[in-house]
Amino acid sequence: MKRGKRVLENKKLVDKSKRYSIDEAIDILKSTKKAKFDETVELAILLGVDPKKSDQMVRGATTLPHGTGKKVRVLVFANGDKAKEALEAGADYVGEDDLIEKISNGFMDFDLVISTPDLMKKIGKLGKILGVKGLMPNPKVGTVTNDVAKVVSEAKKGRVQYKMDKNANIHSIVGKISFTKEQLKENILHLLTEIKRAKPQSAKGTYFKSVTLSTTMGVGVPLDTGEINSLK
Repeated sequence: MKRGKRVLENKKLVDKSKRYSIDEAIDILKSTKKAKFDETVELAILLGVDPKKSDQMVRGATTLPHGTGKKVRVLVFANGDKAKEALEAGADYVGEDDLIEKISNGFMDFDLVISTPDLMKKIGKLGKILGVKGLMPNPKVGTVTNDVAKVVSEAKKGRVQYKMDKNANIHSIVGKISFTKEQLKENILHLLTEIKRAKPQSAKGTYFKSVTLSTTMGVGVPLDTGEINSLK
């Protein structure tokens, strides 16, 4: 089936004037015509905060109960015992000056970067490279830490970072379409609850303005924000 025809058929399953429960949305995605690969399931969230105010920035990290279904390549800047701990925890690349040189020369074969605090000044020169990709280690999301083994382990199990962009949007993976309905729902609820917990105290009014669930090649399903805003 050609992609165009498949997309058109999938769109017929969604009433854009309706807002669906999480259960209904997952059922729709499960019933769509699938691509030839295991598609990623994602959440697109528009928050009711002012992105121009520094005290209303929403960002953080959490480990999904059932992981992301994606193999995460982890690079760690560390030396001595911390380097050994990172390797034992499953880090794909561990080093210091050697990795700084490789990245400076174009090496980008990784998905997450972690650093011990003592090396942050040294890797600051990579800010323009890693920053553009959203990969610069940051203490606010736990990627600048001395507990490198814990963060590496969490990343391998399904740790996701979420960060609001300049338009107050957050995009995050919540699993694969091959996951069971229960696994996807638990991952979705976990992430939404964590983002709600990160709500700035200064933010007023409706927090979750719109939330859409979709697959890589599939249709977007708008969720019922009333259900989501009432999450405990």
